[in-house]
Parts: sequence; C-alpha cells; structure tokens
Amino acid sequence: MFTGLVETTGKIVSVTPLQGGKRVEIEAAFSSDLKEGESVSVDGVCLTVERHSQKRFTVFLSPETLGVTKFGRKLLAGELVNLERAVKVGDRLGGHIVQGHIDTVAVLRSVKKLSDSVIWEIGSIESRWMKYLVHKGSVAVDGVSLTVNRVLHNGFSVQLIPVTLDVTTFGRRRPGDLLNIEFDIIGKYVERLMSFR
Repeated sequence: MFTGLVETTGKIVSVTPLQGGKRVEIEAAFSSDLKEGESVSVDGVCLTVERHSQKRFTVFLSPETLGVTKFGRKLLAGELVNLERAVKVGDRLGGHIVQGHIDTVAVLRSVKKLSDSVIWEIGSIESRWMKYLVHKGSVAVDGVSLTVNRVLHNGFSVQLIPVTLDVTTFGRRRPGDLLNIEFDIIGKYVERLMSFR
C-alpha cells in the first residue's frame, strides 16, 4: 500500500523485452535501501524489486501490467518516473490509500499556468470509470495523490502546487502525455458491497 506522496523521481536506465513481459532497470536515490521482494510504486504502478544495487533496481512488468498501464504503450530508457516505497505501519497517511493497481490510462489535455500553481485537465477516460470521480475527492495520477478540482465530460481537472511540481515528474509533463490513473479504492468497495443488496 502507498500514500501517493512521491519520495523522489528515478530514471529508467534500460528496458529489456522478454517473452511474456519486460524487465526494467531504474536508477533511484533509495536503491541501496531496498530489499528484494519489496514493493515500489513506479509512476503509480506497484512493482516488485527483483534485484538492487547501490544506485539501481530491477523490476518485471507482466503482460497484465503492460496491458493496463501506460507502460504497455510507451516505456523508454531515459524517462523519469515518480517513485514511492510502500508505507510503513505507524507512518502518517498524508495522501490517501493508493494500492498501485492502475484502473485506466488517461491523456493530459491541457496545462494552464497560474501565478503560483498549474491547472491540469485530464481526459480520454472511458465512461465506465467516471462514476469514481467525485468533486474534491481523491485520485492517484502517475502515483501522486491529488484532489479532483472539477469533474469534466470524460475527465477531470486538478491543481498542482509548486512542491508537487518540484518533487514529481509533473513539471516536465506536456499535453498529449499518457497518465496512469487509479481511482479511490473506498468507492470501488462501496459499489461492490451495494451490488449484493
């Protein structure tokens, strides 16, 4: 489980296609502290550490992961990714409950710069997912816990503060970029429970 508070960004060093998936090596500041088998959120995707060294760690992307996330459409060496290690018991939950299980891929429609922040409009979300978007509710975008500003026709808008732009990859994002989206798990559980009434 994660909180959606990105610790740092990392760089994809290499992408190796395999039969039935891809192996990815990522350079990260906290790599030396990792353990084999632990979970790391990479642009919001929960992945398992296979190996690690002082500066890099390796993960495997299964066909399911490639099919559901933006990594199945675009995954290139040199790209920066948002990174977060799994939450520890007793840590402050500063964001919201993020599983690292991506629901869908969206597109960054527009970037509007204000004096002290940035407004993103995110779209191309299938209608079946729109019910999970709530005004002032939580959503994870590329692993970052954000608050929904407005619910739009087939998307939503968020406002990014300076610290978010500095700590994450979001300062480099441009219209047309793909984004991994995970909706709030609480809404999905409520929907499932109500379906049995």
